[in-house]
Amino acid sequence: LAIHTWPERQGLTLDVYVCNYSADNSAKARKLFDTIVGFFQPTEVSRQEIDRGEHLLMEPLSASTGFYIKAAKQLGEWQTKYQKMQIYETPHYGKLFRLDGFNMTSEKEEFVYHENLIHPALSAHAAPKKVLIVGGGDGGSSEEALKHPSVDNVTMVEIDADVIAVAKEHFQAVHNGVFDNPKLRVLIDDGMKFVRETQERFDLIALDLNDPVGPAAALYSMEFFQQLRTALAPGGALALHLGSPVAQPQRVADLAQRLNSVFRMVRVYTMYIPLYGSLWSMAVCSDKLDPKAFTADEIDRRIEARKLQELRYYNGETHEGVFALPNFVRDLVTPARLKQPARGRRLGVVRAASK
Repeated sequence: LAIHTWPERQGLTLDVYVCNYSADNSAKARKLFDTIVGFFQPTEVSRQEIDRGEHLLMEPLSASTGFYIKAAKQLGEWQTKYQKMQIYETPHYGKLFRLDGFNMTSEKEEFVYHENLIHPALSAHAAPKKVLIVGGGDGGSSEEALKHPSVDNVTMVEIDADVIAVAKEHFQAVHNGVFDNPKLRVLIDDGMKFVRETQERFDLIALDLNDPVGPAAALYSMEFFQQLRTALAPGGALALHLGSPVAQPQRVADLAQRLNSVFRMVRVYTMYIPLYGSLWSMAVCSDKLDPKAFTADEIDRRIEARKLQELRYYNGETHEGVFALPNFVRDLVTPARLKQPARGRRLGVVRAASK
């Protein structure tokens, strides 16, 4: 705050500077300006706002690492009942959607996350029909699921209606009009409550959620994983993201351990997600379905037979490749019972999965 007096003109100049490095503080500057003007009650007031450069949006991955994205301008900010939403225009990713200060999705690279969350499990299923998306209010996961012609019903359970409203207005490039698809049923509800009470059974349940911190942590609990398993149809699978094995190794290890305690088969896989700035891990969990059992050629034949259109990331080779884990990731996610294999048994093969 700087005040410059001008006695000859019986006036003063008030300069209010704010740092918008990690958050847009312009509203605070306006409030301070209005407060001072209200206190002095001058007879004449003029004001000018000057945007001093681009926003630098920090994306913390842990207490000691992260990265930033340049944003040209902020398009909107809202406080919903559950979280703070922000939309930015960025030179590299187009429109960027953030929740509580974390990157969620963007126009230009959303396919990396959404295709990898949905297609490895659905492509391994012979004839998936019913899909449940918990979260996923941007519509990207639902759009990918409905590319499979046998899928005749997708249920999206999103707790925050404002997320869907913002997606419809600003992120057509992410959902591609999926909210108008009659096969999509949108419920504004608590995902945990829905899973606990539903009598429906699903061929795929995808958790398209925030990271497992704060209120979202309960959605990654052992209890909820058990309820999700109950909601699966025979041969069905759960798909979810686990986090960064580089920046969040303990989180990934803990989630893999919980999942292995609930499901007979947990297939962890990794890919680099640009918007998250790190190698990222996901998992397909099932009692019968094994996406790792399929070769690249088999997946490509299913893609062709199902006429899956506009896949910008996923193909047979990427399907096979994402399940090829680096050793340090294997060490994080391999169940303890398999870390000392018996003679002649290959590390990482779950014998019970073939029953």
